[in-house]
Amino acid sequence: MSTQEIINYVKNHPAQRVKVAIVDIDGVLRGKYISKEKFIAAKESELGFCDVIFGWDMADQAYDNSSYTGWQSGYPDAKIKLVLNSFRKIPWEKDLPFFLGEFIDAAGNPLPICPRQLLKKTIAEAASLGFEANFSQEFEWFNFAETSQSFAEKQGKNLTPLTPGMFGYSILKSSERNDFFSALFDQLKLFDIPLEGIHTETGPGVYEAAITYSDTLTAADNACLFKTAVKEIAYKHGILASFMAKISENLPGCSGHVHQSLWNNGNNIFYDANQPNNMSEIMKQYISGQLYCLPHILPMVAPTINSYKRLVEGAWAPTTITWGVDNRTVALRALTGGNQSCRLESRVVGSDTNPYLAIAACLASGLYGIKHKLSLQPATKGNGYKAENCKHFPKNLDVATEAMKNSSVAKELFGEIFVTHFTETREWEVRQFAKVVTDWETKRYFEII
Repeated sequence: MSTQEIINYVKNHPAQRVKVAIVDIDGVLRGKYISKEKFIAAKESELGFCDVIFGWDMADQAYDNSSYTGWQSGYPDAKIKLVLNSFRKIPWEKDLPFFLGEFIDAAGNPLPICPRQLLKKTIAEAASLGFEANFSQEFEWFNFAETSQSFAEKQGKNLTPLTPGMFGYSILKSSERNDFFSALFDQLKLFDIPLEGIHTETGPGVYEAAITYSDTLTAADNACLFKTAVKEIAYKHGILASFMAKISENLPGCSGHVHQSLWNNGNNIFYDANQPNNMSEIMKQYISGQLYCLPHILPMVAPTINSYKRLVEGAWAPTTITWGVDNRTVALRALTGGNQSCRLESRVVGSDTNPYLAIAACLASGLYGIKHKLSLQPATKGNGYKAENCKHFPKNLDVATEAMKNSSVAKELFGEIFVTHFTETREWEVRQFAKVVTDWETKRYFEII
């Protein structure tokens, strides 16, 4: 739709409001309803939004270590520029108009710590090198026959899964709650988030969906909005959806695998039929860059305490900094069968990530390998968990954050301002967990010691 058509839609919609949202550092969609009049006034200028969005965590607890904002600054308004071409209609809210926004500084320049702006900067770098990047993210998540209220009353324990048992790729179980299953596919498409497919995954009440491939920014918008949209659609069906990376130590975790390729003038430049495994030199360098940079930027693709409970051996998530051709035990899986489908899948990324940051991390690190013409280490064949002569991921967020905080590579990729702010937020996350007494500790120590 043209800008004028979008404006006309807003003006003619029977509702007197518009829904706008931005994404915080954790990937949480934050927003509000504004009047039509305020939207019309703001479309050519900006909106004010309290900068506490970057001054608190996902539980609305104020950071005490943030250099960007805090009690010391009084939490002033930050400026948001509405993105008119992000316009969508929310089908479960009577086609209410919806827009994304992105943060700018006082001079109107992109705010360095805004996740969407960071990705746009990375996309611009790819374009300067002559590449158009296409991406897609796929998600696994758990669904429970619960509500927010029942979750609170049960204190998150003994939740009832949507369907019991382990039923990966089950036609039978997808029909058990077909109302929800079908609503996801149909309403997401109406919300301009088309799916390539959706199916049940291994685990009680687990679904997996693959979002259709697109340009990088659209892919990140779609991925971010997908997670919130799934939760909202679930609410309508009396279901609670969770994208937590690891629900239980007895079950596989939830991935957020990122698929990616580079193109030029309609040609997939990852593909070269004259090379082994159809992999071009550009693709090899791109993979090399990701392998090299992963230890420097791991918190961007594994951002929570819980993320590292997923990255364990034998649970369908990688533990080693490895790559292979169509190998699901390694960090980076190369899929090189055809010209149009040749791509790289990052299997490190969990469902708990901020899609803008996860996709930016993949693209920027791949470009790093191309710019530095890095050589690709041998492919891992067979069990990547037992791969020899390769590095392993840090065991927890604390170690990973310390590595990123002190990394010149991370700062080269994303700038010192972003790295400082992001690692401050991860240090805060580590501290919040460190002071909590867990159920595991109580069960283990309470009586016997």
